[in-house]
Amino acid sequence: MSSLLAQNEGSLDRGIRVVVGLGILSQVFLGLHTPWAYVGLIPLVTGLVGSCPLYSVLGFSTCPMRSA
Repeated sequence: MSSLLAQNEGSLDRGIRVVVGLGILSQVFLGLHTPWAYVGLIPLVTGLVGSCPLYSVLGFSTCPMRSA
């Protein structure tokens, strides 16, 4: 289970995801009033958690390399 939630997003990636997620989600309350805007929860949650399931499947990471 820990491999599913391993942090694989860097700080910039996380920040962009949170901003984009909030922007899309705000359409539910301020703009289009469409249920499709709830898709903004995906980048918001992955940005807050720091783990992207798609990155895990693809073996991709934007975290900086840690020195031993």
